[in-house]
Amino acid sequence: MSRLILASASPRRLELLGRLGCPFEVVPAEVTEHEAPDADPRHMVAHNAALKAEWVSARHPDATVLGADTTVFIDDVVLNKPADLAAARAMLRRLSGRTHTVFTGLALRRAADGLKLDAGVASEVTFKTLGEDTIERYLSLVHTLDKAGGYAIQEHGDLIVAGFRGSMTNIVGLPLEETKQLLTHAGLLG
Repeated sequence: MSRLILASASPRRLELLGRLGCPFEVVPAEVTEHEAPDADPRHMVAHNAALKAEWVSARHPDATVLGADTTVFIDDVVLNKPADLAAARAMLRRLSGRTHTVFTGLALRRAADGLKLDAGVASEVTFKTLGEDTIERYLSLVHTLDKAGGYAIQEHGDLIVAGFRGSMTNIVGLPLEETKQLLTHAGLLG
C-alpha cells in the first residue's frame, strides 16, 4: 500500500487527518498559492490544493499525496490569511453579524499510477455582532495571522460565532468526511 503524505504544515490539518487513523507523514509544499481577493473561491482552493499535492507528488512519486486549501468568502471577496493584526481586525469587522462561506479544496495525487482525485466542500458560518472590545479580546486570545478570514472557529469560537451549517471540520481546514472518501477510493482506508 502506498504511503500517505500531507502536503501541508498546518497543525489543524495534521490533527484532523490524524483522526482518520491512517498513518501519514508531512511534507509541506514549497509553492506560491494563488490568493487574489477577487478570485472565484471554489476555483482558487481547488487550484491551490492541486498545486500543493502535485509539487509534493513529483518529489515522492510512489506516495499518495493529499493537498488542501481553505478560504473564507463574503461580499464577492476572498478573505485569505490576514497580513497583520490591522487586517485581521478589518476581517472580523466585515464578518460581524453576518453569514459567510468557508470553501476547502482537496486534491489527492499519486504520480506512480496517475491517480488524481479532487473534491470541494462549502460550509456557512454566521458571526455574532462583534463590538470592538470583543474583537480585541479575540485577537488577544487567538493567533489569527495564519488563518483564512482572521479567525479559528475551534479557538474561542464561542466569542464570535453564532452558528454554522455544514461540515465543522471543513471550517477548521480539512473536511474529514470528504477526505475519508478520497482516501478510501485511493485504497488507503478500508
